[in-house]
Amino acid sequence: MATAKRSLAAAWYLTGIGLVVALAGAVFTWLMWRSFSRAEDIGHWAKVPCVILKSEAEQRQIGPTEMVENRFAVLYGYQWQGQAFNGDRWKLRGSPWLSRPEQAEELEKEYPVGLATVCLVDPANPASSVLEPESKAPGYSIWFPLLFVVGGGGMILGAWKKRA
Repeated sequence: MATAKRSLAAAWYLTGIGLVVALAGAVFTWLMWRSFSRAEDIGHWAKVPCVILKSEAEQRQIGPTEMVENRFAVLYGYQWQGQAFNGDRWKLRGSPWLSRPEQAEELEKEYPVGLATVCLVDPANPASSVLEPESKAPGYSIWFPLLFVVGGGGMILGAWKKRA
């Protein structure tokens, strides 16, 4: 009788671990799919001529003992169906704060003030625009968190198969 209880307890324990592993994999799969889906949507936005109005490397320091962080700040103007708009997003998530100033300075050189370039504009919301599309890499790597979903499911099945 003690063996049967221990075996049942082990099955429930492995089921709990399998659920946690599968759930973690499912959450990361969903997050990666969402990133891929956004990148895919941006790829279908309208390409519109725009002009860089402001391009600079900004700095901030949160506290006196903290490192100085840098980011690329941009402002560009474009027209959509005869109406003028300004955009300030380099990518959909904006410009990240970076520890190396060279990264922000490189983007400043790539997008100098007065440069005529192309930005991507959301036709459903023309006030939303970006200079660069997002990477579709999460869609190509989505198989990895799916392994955790399959592995967690396998743990659950294996725990109860041994009981039968």
